[in-house]
Amino acid sequence: MVIDLRRLREDPSYRAGAEKKGAEPSFIERLLNLDEQKRSAMHDAEQARAAQNAASKAIGRAEPNDRQMKIEQASELKNDLEKFEEVEAALSNEVDELALQIPNPAHESVPSGGETDFVTEKEVGERVPAPAYDHADLGERLGLVDSERAVRNSGSRFAYLMGPAVRLEFALVQFAFDLLEEHNFVPVVPPVLVREDMMLDAGFFPTDRHQVYEVDGDDLFLTGTSEVALAGLHRGERLERESLPVRYAGFSTCFRREAGTYGKDTRGIFRVHQFDKVEMFSFCDPESSWDELEILRSIQEEIVSSLELPYRVINVASGDLGSAAAKKYDLEVWLP
Repeated sequence: MVIDLRRLREDPSYRAGAEKKGAEPSFIERLLNLDEQKRSAMHDAEQARAAQNAASKAIGRAEPNDRQMKIEQASELKNDLEKFEEVEAALSNEVDELALQIPNPAHESVPSGGETDFVTEKEVGERVPAPAYDHADLGERLGLVDSERAVRNSGSRFAYLMGPAVRLEFALVQFAFDLLEEHNFVPVVPPVLVREDMMLDAGFFPTDRHQVYEVDGDDLFLTGTSEVALAGLHRGERLERESLPVRYAGFSTCFRREAGTYGKDTRGIFRVHQFDKVEMFSFCDPESSWDELEILRSIQEEIVSSLELPYRVINVASGDLGSAAAKKYDLEVWLP
């Protein structure tokens, strides 16, 4: 995902949002300077192209004794044009490469800081005391989860779901789909493999590339969320404003390498390499996008409240946001 360079150049709040997410001011200045050079090179190339076209047309209108001179002039202008185009192409490639490293700017309501600097927006329900067994112990004791055999066959951070646990998962998926259809979401089972350019367009590359499994030799990547494939559902199409929002509920198996999480949540099925998830995704116009985010948040709360689970809603701090996120709510269920 490439950010809006015009806004980065002209809108101080937009630039401040990028810096809030860790973009260095000196890096932004370098990018904007290169972009200015690129735009200047584009102007030079356009002028050279116009001059070369005019010279080519003049050859046909030239008198016989002037024709050779006109041909030589056109040839010189063509050489000049090629030089300008080379400069333009080099600058464009450099600008595109640097722009991909600027994160989507954070909204002004996002708290600054890292993982522990979130703001709790609300808390619902009572925190019950810790049970005698956690989910990992219960899953193994009741034969619902088999991590030992999964580790033997696939390595760490994998698990077999067994018997009633499988039925429970699909019951929850169906429950979520039923509720989301009431809110005009269209259920989708998307591809779990996408091309590299889709990962870039969705904002997951280059920043999160280290978290993604790649299929060697095929330019395909296993997605860590159905959000990626859903983002590409209308790629290259024009959606009429009056048709918005267009909402989708995607269900898919997701894959994450969990690089950099050694030692975290090693027991149970919380931080695993493979899991299933229902994802809400909405195409809407930019002016109503923040209102749409609040609608998605309220629907997520409705789902959890319907299950009578205690939870809290946190406004994730800027340093803990993914590159593509301008604002993010995490809804965390109480789990002692």
